[in-house]
Amino acid sequence: MNAAQTAAFQANSGITPSDVSIVLTGAVFAVLLVWGVWAMRSAYVGWADQQLSQPQFLVVVVRFVALYLALTFFLLS
Repeated sequence: MNAAQTAAFQANSGITPSDVSIVLTGAVFAVLLVWGVWAMRSAYVGWADQQLSQPQFLVVVVRFVALYLALTFFLLS
C-alpha cells in the first residue's frame, strides 16, 4: 500500500496494517494448533483402541508437523 492508503486505513480503523497482519497470522496459528491437537488426540484414541496402527498414528503426527513447519515458513518469512 502507498502512504495515502496506509494513512486512510489507519485513520478509519485506528490500527496499522501491520497490527492487522500480526493478529491474522496469530489467528491462523491458533486455529492450526487447535486443529492439530484435535487430530493427534483423535489419532491417539484410535491407536489406543487398536483401530489405527502405530505407523498410521505417526503419519498423522508427521503431517501435522509438516503443515505447521510449512505455514511457519510461508507466513513468518
